[in-house]
Amino acid sequence: MRHTISVLVENKFGVLARVAGMFSGRGFNIDSLNVAPTHDPLLSRITVVLMGDTTALNLAIKQLRKLVNVVEVTDFEAGQAVSRELVLIKVKASSKTRSEVMQMSDIFRAKIVNVSRDSLIIEATGDGDKVNAFLKLLEPFGLLEVARTGVLALKR
Repeated sequence: MRHTISVLVENKFGVLARVAGMFSGRGFNIDSLNVAPTHDPLLSRITVVLMGDTTALNLAIKQLRKLVNVVEVTDFEAGQAVSRELVLIKVKASSKTRSEVMQMSDIFRAKIVNVSRDSLIIEATGDGDKVNAFLKLLEPFGLLEVARTGVLALKR
């Protein structure tokens, strides 16, 4: 089962390694990991997406809550959170294909953030399914590079 976990931690050295180690030490493969400071510079939010057994995950979350520097842990159930991902895509775009790539970007409410003679860099946000669908549509043009942030989530 897929799980999205939000961990609010003190913004201190080594906290991310301890949190990630808690999951990997219990056999969870982390699909997505995102960490950044919050509006309070003393705190950071770690968002982890992983696949695994619910019983084992509940045990890991209990251990996570006991870690020093962990302020709050939330396991989002389906529909409990708003989640988004950011992707930057460098795609081939010749003078013949550029307008078609730009039209697809408009449909997906993506932004063209850089234009060169033979490529475009596009910024898109949305849930994982939207990002994957957009990438699949752009594949025939030639994906040169893709950078994804991983999932961000907040409770509704």
